[in-house]
Amino acid sequence: MRRETQNILLVLLGGALVKLALTGTYLRYVKESLQPWLVVTGAVMVVLALVSVVRDIRGGVENPSGIEHAGHEHGTSRSPWMLLLPVFAVFLISPPALGADTVNRSDRNAAQEAKASNGFAPLPSDEVIPLTISEFVTRTAWDDSGSLDDRTVKLTGFVVRKDGDVFVARLTISCCAADASPVKAKMVGQDFGALPIDQWVEATGRVVPGSATKESAFVPTFTVSEVVPIATPEDTYEG
Repeated sequence: MRRETQNILLVLLGGALVKLALTGTYLRYVKESLQPWLVVTGAVMVVLALVSVVRDIRGGVENPSGIEHAGHEHGTSRSPWMLLLPVFAVFLISPPALGADTVNRSDRNAAQEAKASNGFAPLPSDEVIPLTISEFVTRTAWDDSGSLDDRTVKLTGFVVRKDGDVFVARLTISCCAADASPVKAKMVGQDFGALPIDQWVEATGRVVPGSATKESAFVPTFTVSEVVPIATPEDTYEG
């Protein structure tokens, strides 16, 4: 790969990282805490490319005739330019965050492995308790005190359909979208036919006690009293 090609790729790749980090698009792919690292990495790549360009200009052209250089250019492989395709994808397309399709490719509920070793914190006395789906599933599966029984809970997630059932789901990540794991609750109690797949909703209701078991893959049943479609949040993942 020629130096000019390397420099162009570094500038474009670095610029793509900075764009993702500064526009909030990065939340589709990595956790919020990684934003500073994306900015630093992108900036370093751009600076390295610019330093290389300046150094080449100051060093002058080693072969002013250009004959040997042109011959080399003719035989240069075009494959390095294929590296620009993901850059153009970021700039022009911005692939969306993972959704229902990712959830349906897994038969497990991530929170089944999140059993608390020191018990659960007391829930607030609010009439409606907002919970992450991860906490909701973990409590229904492992809290022997039944702290969620007869309590009204609000869950925020996207709609997933599988085998005639409807779920409200999220994806949890430790670092980035590559390690995403699904967490979901089965919704019952209403007709959800008007809700399209991947539609984000706020679902209010109550858990069916004892529904998150090994036989159900630790997926609790959630009796919904109200479901409201909402806009896709900026950060679609649960940490």
